[in-house]
Amino acid sequence: MAENKTKETQDSVPDFINTVEDVTKRSDCFQIIELFRSQTGLEPKMWGPAIIGFGSYHYKYESGREGDAPLTGFSPRKNNIAFYFASAFENREELLGKLGKHTTAKSCVYIKKLSDIDTEVLKAMIAASMIHIKTKYA
Repeated sequence: MAENKTKETQDSVPDFINTVEDVTKRSDCFQIIELFRSQTGLEPKMWGPAIIGFGSYHYKYESGREGDAPLTGFSPRKNNIAFYFASAFENREELLGKLGKHTTAKSCVYIKKLSDIDTEVLKAMIAASMIHIKTKYA
C-alpha cells in the first residue's frame, strides 16, 4: 500500500510563509496562523512542503488505508488560500453561506484574500470541523 506523502515535518512555518511572493497573501497567512492558533489552542506545524496544520489525528478507511493528517489547516497556493476542513460537519452549508467570497471542493474551501471573508464564520468552521473529526476518529 502506498505511503502517505503528506507528513508532519520539522520545517519552519514562518520560513515557509516568508517564501510566499504576494505581499497581501503573505500577510494574510500570518493573520490566519494567529486565527487558527487562537481557535484551536494548537501550534502550527508544516505538513509536507506546503500545508500548515494544527493538531493531528489518525484515520483508517474501510479499504485498510490509514495514516495521520492535520485536524485542520491551510495552504497558500499560487491562485488562492486553501483551508482544510472535514468534508462534512454540523452547519457546514449554513456557515459557507455566511463566509463570504469563496469556492469549495470536497473538503477544501478556497479564498483569494482574508478580507473577502468573515473571520468569525471561519472560526466557527474551524471549531465545527475539528469537533466532527475528533468525534469520527476518536
